[in-house]
Amino acid sequence: MENLRKENKLIDIFCTLAEIPSPSLKEEKVAEKILSVFKENNINAKKDSYGNIIAKIAPTDNTKKMLLLSSHMDVVGDDSPVNIRLNGEIIETDKTRTLGADDKAGVAAAIMLAIELNNNKELKHGGLEIVFTRDEEQNMTGIHNLETDKLEAEHILVLDADKLGQFLISGASYTKLTVKVKTLKGGHSGIDIGDKTRINAANLIAEIVNKIPQGVYKEDEYGVVTSINLGVIAGGGIETAIDSIKNSEIKSGKYLDVIAEKAVTNIINTNSTAIYSIRSSSKEYENNLINDIKEIVKNYNEKYKNLAQITLEISEHLPPFEKSSDEVLIDTAKKAGEKLNMKLDISSFHAGAETHIYANKKNKNGITFKPVLAGTADVFNMHSNEEQMNYISYLQGYKFIKEFFIQFNT
Repeated sequence: MENLRKENKLIDIFCTLAEIPSPSLKEEKVAEKILSVFKENNINAKKDSYGNIIAKIAPTDNTKKMLLLSSHMDVVGDDSPVNIRLNGEIIETDKTRTLGADDKAGVAAAIMLAIELNNNKELKHGGLEIVFTRDEEQNMTGIHNLETDKLEAEHILVLDADKLGQFLISGASYTKLTVKVKTLKGGHSGIDIGDKTRINAANLIAEIVNKIPQGVYKEDEYGVVTSINLGVIAGGGIETAIDSIKNSEIKSGKYLDVIAEKAVTNIINTNSTAIYSIRSSSKEYENNLINDIKEIVKNYNEKYKNLAQITLEISEHLPPFEKSSDEVLIDTAKKAGEKLNMKLDISSFHAGAETHIYANKKNKNGITFKPVLAGTADVFNMHSNEEQMNYISYLQGYKFIKEFFIQFNT
């Protein structure tokens, strides 16, 4: 490991940063190291009011556009030591904690490009902005508190994908949708079962769930665009059963069996709930899906008027990262890939990232950002003690980022 670090500056920067524990909202030590590296290389960098780092390389040609590279400084893990070792082509830890290649691989690659660019007096370019955020892994408070209206760039590479060649041009939102059923009269499951004015809420929620779509709602050539997943369904006589669950049963994972065994079955239920997650990289299709569900709820409220009330609660937790009509970044990636004979995976991803926040904000000139999510290395078993990074792929990934910058300015 020591010889590899001596031979390659990129690997050394990565390992230096990875060896500094930086759990979410405890990134101070790694942030100070990053600032010291920038200072040693005469690169203008500073913390913003939230503790994010912003660095900038001035343009050498004002007719060209600026590019922004963004990564996050926090990792999944705690404050325990990070002991790094080399296993063939793999950089890993001693398996006592995470490696933190998510996202220190992106951070180190951005630093390396800034250093090389600052030393290159011949390349004509529109400048480089770099943003390193805090708290991406937990609540994305870093990117939410970033003063994006002070940034100059319009096009952004978020260096946070986990496979070399990934170039993700859209990503799914996360919207929570809750269906609640409340019936107006309960009763005894035997004595009152023949009363047509008593509707069982658990049965009704099952009826409604059967009507609501499940799984893929819309897909295109880049993958799944819009999906819906039933995450929770609850109803029936479970209240008393929940009170009797022991901590040992929760820890052993047997609590569902306990609830089922102890739940009351001799009542006509009056309350039930179903909770869904909706993910979509298209606001239009997400709205279409929600409108379909609203129509289902409306029909059931009409069918069971004066007997039951069905309500719908919708809350957006992450906005969609929609594909931009501006294909500058896609075209640039293709050129860089061809130059390096490197295969790209240009696609959509059905999850969330900081791209989603950038895509819904504007720069200092009032222009909406155009981000993509790019991979710098093959990273395996992310967020676990088994996390590994293939350093050969990382060297290739850095070559791609560097060539991308050159092509962006050609």
